[in-house]
Amino acid sequence: MTRIDSIAETERLRLRKIRHDDFDSMMAVYGDLSAMRYVGDGTAISAEDCKRWIEITLSNYQTRGYGMFAVVLRESSQIVGFAGLVHPCKQREPELKYAYLSEFWGMGIATEAGRALLDYGRLEHGLSEIIATVDPSHRVSQNVLAKCGMTFREVRIDEGGTPTSVWGKRSPMDPRSSRP
Repeated sequence: MTRIDSIAETERLRLRKIRHDDFDSMMAVYGDLSAMRYVGDGTAISAEDCKRWIEITLSNYQTRGYGMFAVVLRESSQIVGFAGLVHPCKQREPELKYAYLSEFWGMGIATEAGRALLDYGRLEHGLSEIIATVDPSHRVSQNVLAKCGMTFREVRIDEGGTPTSVWGKRSPMDPRSSRP
């Protein structure tokens, strides 16, 4: 792995840019119905959608400088999931997203990567506010967001009538961060 691909490192993890050869790892995560339970419509990704997502991510690196990243264990170089900052449906605010192989749940990896991504967005891209959306019944993910320093903002109802909890974190450099 070249140093330029790595965007952040933590004690246990390396976050790096996604590559075409990550296809099988992406399918392992996003093709697992248990991992997708709270993602999108809850269905596994198709091979065609996975290929398209890789292309969109590579394009996002060019246009925004960030997107989704592979989350790799430093010790073994194994990809354990994917996390990043994205703008779904051309949303104005950058959004923290993540999904991991189920055998790595409960180890603090999502929190470790989430904190690194929030710092990366603020320090490298000047992002003053980052949000995350989560199913209101997904308590584990809400706990991850809280441990990352995000706070609950509101419940939004999407066009299909489905509620989504919105969490957020403002940069200390953002003057709005001192408001109640």
